[in-house]
Amino acid sequence: MKRNHLSLAIGLTLSLASLPTLAQEAPAPAEEDAVTLDAIQVTARKREETLQEVPVAVTAFTPEALDKLNIRDLGDLDAQVPNLTIYAARGSSSTVTAYLRGVGQSDPLWGVDPGVGIYLDDVYIARPQGALLDVFDVERVEVLRGPQGTLYGKNTIGGAIKYISRGLSVEPEGTVQVTLGNYNQMDVKAAVGGSLGDGALRGRLSVASLSRDGFGENTITGQDVSDKEILALRGQVGAYVTEDFNLQFAFDWLDDQSGVRGARMLVPNRFAPTFAPMDDRYDVRNGMPNVNDTSMTGISATANWRVNDDWSFKFVTAKRESDTETNIDFDTLPAKLADVKAFYSDEQVSHELQLNYDGGGRARGVMGLYLFDGQAGGQVLNNFFNLLFGDTQGTVYTESLAVYGDWTFDISDRLHLDVGARWTDEDKRADVFNRGYSDATYTHPISVVADFDRTINFTNLSPKVSLGYQATDDILIYGLATRGFKSGGYNIRAQATAVPRSAEPFDDEVVDSFEVGTKMSFLDQRLFLNLSAFHNKYEDIQLSVFTSYDSNGDGTLDAFFGDFTNAGSGTVNGVEVEYQWLPTRNWLVSGNLAFLDAKYDEFIYAGLNIADEQEFTNAPEFSGAINIEYRTELSGGGDLSARIGYSYQDDVVATTEIVRTGALPITQEAYGLVNAGIIWNTGGPWSFSLQGTNLTDEEYRTTGYNLNAALGVMTGFYGPPRQYSLSARYEF
Repeated sequence: MKRNHLSLAIGLTLSLASLPTLAQEAPAPAEEDAVTLDAIQVTARKREETLQEVPVAVTAFTPEALDKLNIRDLGDLDAQVPNLTIYAARGSSSTVTAYLRGVGQSDPLWGVDPGVGIYLDDVYIARPQGALLDVFDVERVEVLRGPQGTLYGKNTIGGAIKYISRGLSVEPEGTVQVTLGNYNQMDVKAAVGGSLGDGALRGRLSVASLSRDGFGENTITGQDVSDKEILALRGQVGAYVTEDFNLQFAFDWLDDQSGVRGARMLVPNRFAPTFAPMDDRYDVRNGMPNVNDTSMTGISATANWRVNDDWSFKFVTAKRESDTETNIDFDTLPAKLADVKAFYSDEQVSHELQLNYDGGGRARGVMGLYLFDGQAGGQVLNNFFNLLFGDTQGTVYTESLAVYGDWTFDISDRLHLDVGARWTDEDKRADVFNRGYSDATYTHPISVVADFDRTINFTNLSPKVSLGYQATDDILIYGLATRGFKSGGYNIRAQATAVPRSAEPFDDEVVDSFEVGTKMSFLDQRLFLNLSAFHNKYEDIQLSVFTSYDSNGDGTLDAFFGDFTNAGSGTVNGVEVEYQWLPTRNWLVSGNLAFLDAKYDEFIYAGLNIADEQEFTNAPEFSGAINIEYRTELSGGGDLSARIGYSYQDDVVATTEIVRTGALPITQEAYGLVNAGIIWNTGGPWSFSLQGTNLTDEEYRTTGYNLNAALGVMTGFYGPPRQYSLSARYEF
C-alpha cells in the first residue's frame, strides 16, 4: 500500500506518550475491566506510523502528559526521561545545562558549544542562555537519546530536545490558565488561535507571565534570591495558499528578569574566616547587584510544498538573538574575593532545505541542506581580592554548512534497513582580547594576557546504519550504529602569557554509539515495554575546568584561569527501560529505569594519565521514576485523575573539575523526590488542578563551584524546595 501520509511539516518528530490517555475504543470485556493503551501516531521517519514501529530511543510528552506530570519548564523533564540530567545553570534561571547518557556541556560561555541540542519548532538554539524553555501552549516535547549526527548535525552528540508549539487551527480556540502557589507564585498563561474566512489565513498568539518570590534572600540587602520573573510571547501566522503549499511565520520573545540564584557556601572561605556557612541552602550574603537578566527573540519562516504524490519540500529560515547581563559572586560574601560581572550577546541565522520522498515502494527517505551563520561574544569583568582586575572579551564567529540524507529500505515485509550520513564543513573564528587592569574602574590596562584573531576549520562525516526486525505484530527488535560530533574551537578565557597552550585550538569531540533495543506490546496493548542498551566510545572529550598557575614565577600556584581542553577518551555503557501498564481502565502505571557506567579511558593532565582519579559529570549510575495514576469518570460529567510519582537518582559528581587523589569533588548523594497531583475536568470549559513537587522538601545539589585552591570558594546550587500550586483553566 502506498504510504502517502507525509505531513507538510516534515521535520523529524519522534514521539512516545509518557502518560497516554484512554484509547477511544469500546471497553474490553467486563472480566478484564480494561481498555487498550493509545496507539500513538508518530512521524519519526517522515511518514505516519505508530510509536512501537519506530526503531529509535526517544521519549515525547503530549500536552496532557505535561499537565499531569506538572512539567513547568524543560528542567522538570529530568526524572521522566532515562539518563537525562537537565537543570538551570549555576546562578541563572533560564540558562540550560543538559546531559544525555553522560554527554553534555556545563560551560555557558561563548565559544563553547552544548552537547545536547535544543530546538524550538525545528530551529536550533545555539546558545544556552534562555534555552531552559518554559512550557506553555505546547503540542509536544520530544527527547531523542544518543547521537543525532545524521539528521540534526553537530552539537547533538548527546541527543536532542525538541519543543514543538501548538499548531494553527481552522476553528477558533483558546485557553486561559491562572496558577497560584506558595512563595507567592502567580502564573498566567493564555492563547488564542483560529482562521479568518475560509481557513486560508490562520493565526495564533500565546503569552505567559511567570512569577514567584525567592526561595531565599540576601541577608545583607534583604532582596529575594532564586526568585522568578519571566515574560514570554509566541505568535504564528499561516497562509495556506493551496492544498499543497503553505507559508508559516513565527515569532517568539522572552524577557527573564529573575534575580540571581542563591549558592550555599559548603566550607568556610579561608580568606574570610569570620563568615561561617549559612543554615539555609538558598540564603546568601552577596555583595554584588542582584541582576541576572536575559532577553531572547526569534523569528522564522517555513515554506511547505507537496510537489506531487511522491515528493515534498520544506524550507525553514530563522534568525535568533539573545542578550544577557549577569553578576556572579563566587564567594557569596560582601567582601570582594571573587566577583565577576558578565555580558553575553548572541546572534544566529540558519537555513534548512529538506526534500522528502515516499513513492509507496520499498525505499523512502529524506535529503537536506543546512546553513548556519552565528556570532557569540561579550565581556567578563573579574575582580579577585580587590587586587587583581581583568576582563575577558571577544567574539566567536561560526559558519557551518551541512548536507545530509537518510533512507529506509524494506528488505522484506518484516526486515528494514535504514542508512544515513551527514557531512559538515565548519569555520570557527575567535577574536580574543584579554587584559589586566590596575583598579576596579577597568580603565587603566596594565597587561595583555591574550590577543589573537584566529580561524580553524572542522570537517566531519557522521554516518548511521540501523536494522529493524518486526518479529511479531507486537514486538520490534532493532540495532543501530551512529556517530555524533561537536566541533572544537578556541578558549575565550585564554591566559596565553602564563600558559601559552591555552591560546591553541581544542579539537572536536566524537561519540560512536552502538545500540540494540526492542519495543514490545503485551496483554492486548495494555502493557508497553521498551528496552535499549548502548555502548558509546567517546573521543577527545571537551572539558571546561579551572586551572591554577604560577603568576609571578616563585613556584607557587597563586592564580587560576578558566581552561578548556580535550581530556582524552571514555567509554559509556548503559541500559534504559520505559514502561506503561494499564492494569484496569482506571489505573495507569508508567515510568523508567536507567543504568549508566561512564568511565574515562584516558585523561591527560600535566603530562599524566589521571583517568582512574576522575569521574564523569552528571552521570549517575542508577536513576528512575514511577508514576501511578488513578482516573475515573464522574457521574455528573467530567473526570478526575490523581497521580503520585517518585523519582530516584544515584550519587553524582555535580561539577566538572580536576580532582587529584585525596581530594573530593562536589558530589550529590543519592536522593529521591516525591510529587503528586489531582486534576478535575468538569466536562465543560473549566478544569482545575492541585499540584505538589518535592513534597518531602529534599535538599539536593544540582551543580556548584570548586575554586578552593585559588579563591577558597566551594559552593553548591540546590534544586527547588517543596512547592504546591492550584490552577484553574478555561478553554473555548
